[in-house]
Order: sequence, then structure tokens, then C-alpha cells
Amino acid sequence: MAMRNIHYSSIAIVVLIVSTAFMVPTRVSAIGVCYGRVGNNLPPPPEVVALFKSNQIDRMRIYEPYPDVLAALAGSNISLIVGTLNQDVQRLALDVSAAQNWVKTNIVPHIGNVNFRYINVGNEIIPSDMAQFILPAMCNVQSALLANNINTIKVTTSVAMTVLGASYPPSAGDFTVAAKVIISPIVHFLAANEAPLLVNIYPYFAYKDNSKDISLDYALFKATRVIVQDGNFGYQNLFDAMLDSVNAAMEKVGGASVGVVVSESGWPSGGDFGAEVNNAGTYNQNLINHVAKGTPRKPDPIETYLFAMFNENQKGPAELEKFFGLFFPDKTPVYPLKFT
Repeated sequence: MAMRNIHYSSIAIVVLIVSTAFMVPTRVSAIGVCYGRVGNNLPPPPEVVALFKSNQIDRMRIYEPYPDVLAALAGSNISLIVGTLNQDVQRLALDVSAAQNWVKTNIVPHIGNVNFRYINVGNEIIPSDMAQFILPAMCNVQSALLANNINTIKVTTSVAMTVLGASYPPSAGDFTVAAKVIISPIVHFLAANEAPLLVNIYPYFAYKDNSKDISLDYALFKATRVIVQDGNFGYQNLFDAMLDSVNAAMEKVGGASVGVVVSESGWPSGGDFGAEVNNAGTYNQNLINHVAKGTPRKPDPIETYLFAMFNENQKGPAELEKFFGLFFPDKTPVYPLKFT
């Protein structure tokens, strides 16, 4: 979830070009789930992997390279996004050997056993003072992968919607002036390497903060008519409008060819306004059913990761952060979902 800070500096960087192709998802379903671990009562990783498999969830996002999770994933063929810790990004940027050691420790031993898809260098660091280190860290990690003859894992970063200075109508989507300085060279790196940008999108927070103007049906994919007409594009749900505002912003910085992966989206089942079990179940099921259709601006399947696998009792500070889980820690569902 979004970090809020506003000052950072720009950098110059040499874009590293590699020849391997970014694998566009070919399945109709492109749904994964984020496996957060901020709780003291969660099941052990082998049981979590089994729960993914029994529910036919074949994509996972983790926020750091937990050795026990990587061990549990061996042979599962679950496609994985693995993150670096935010506090490690500066070190990975400034010390080439640190990036080499990170890859040697966390990736190399698992090649052939774990199905790595993306390495996510920094989660929601833009905007912050640390943003200037994201791209050089990405380049160093990319170089370390190539030095180990690994050219199938894409290196990227994830951002929150706070990087946008304009989002309505969706075609007006544009990055803030400050964010654009950081994101533009990142987008060129992603384009050169045919990798996507990861974006965390939460219609829930837009609805909660502006429920007088945003209807619950529009936020939950339940609207029966076009709510926002934007030129030739008509929007019946808030998720598409938010995602297309990012797509429009990407086009404005030369990223029309860069895919956008929704690396987090979800709805809490308790803890605040509109955070109810019925709303959470409706949002997540409708999101699962919707992503194969794409958006009005980009009608292609949207690779999307639901947040999160479990209710996590140590998250905060907001109470609602404890209630984004699809499952309780005892592995029973918070509400029924069909993932396929």
C-alpha cells in the first residue's frame, strides 16, 4: 500500500538491452494471489503452497525471498513474483557486488525448481527519497542475472496510484511532474527489456474516500451501464478506469508498448467503511471474472494478483489492513471464490 513522500532526485542511467522476449500470458485466466506473511498465526509454507494448488491458483507474489517459501515452491510450477526488501534497494543500486550476492543467494540455487517470473525491485517506493535508487538497482540485478546465464526472469518495480497527478477521465492519466522524472527512464528500461510495470490498484480506497461521487456498484463491477464516457471508451467499472489512466500515463512517457501487471488489488472484509464480507467477495469474484476481458483502452487479458492470501493479524496501522485475506489463517475461506 502506498507510501507517501514527495521529494526525490533524478539520475542518469544507461539502459541495458537484452534480447529475450517477455512472455505474454496466453491463458484466459491471469489471476495470482499475494502471499503476505505479516502475522503470527499463519500456516507453514508447504501448507500454503498446497492451498494454492488445491484452489488452482498458479501465480504467487511474495515480498521478499523467504528461503522456506522458495523451498516449498520447488517443483510446484507456481509462477512467482519475488520482491527485494525496500530497505535493500539503495545497497543494490550502489554496490554491484550486493546485487550479485542477492541473485547468487536467492535466485541461482532455485533455478530449475522455482518458476520465477519477475523480480520486483522495490514496492511503492515512488514517490520517496529512495526512488532515485530504483533504476540502478534494477540494472544491477539484471546484470547479475545475465552474468549467471539467466535470461528468463524480468526485472521490474511496483508503484501505487499515487504516482499519478491526473487520472480522470482515464485518457487524461499522467504522472506527477516529480514522478515522471523517475518513471520515464524506468519505462524505457522496461520497454528495452520487454518487461511490464507492476501497479497496485485499489478501487476500494477510491470509493471509501469519495463515496459521494463513486457508487458502490461502479466499484464492485456491478454497474449495468456506462458510468464514464471518455471519447470512444465507455467505463462500467472503476478498476478499468484506474488501470487505463495508468495506461494513458505510460503512453505519455513513451511506454505504449510496456505492459501493466496489476500486482495488487483487493477489498477488505472488515475494519472500515464499506469493508464488508459481501463487498469483498463480490469485488474479488467479479475481478477474477473480468480480467480476461481487458480494459476499453487495452482489451487484452490483465495479469492480476489478488491481495492477499490470508488475513494478517500484525498488519497496520489501519485496522482494515488486517482484513484483506481470502482465507483465514486456519485455511478456511473468508468467503467463497472460484479462481478458474
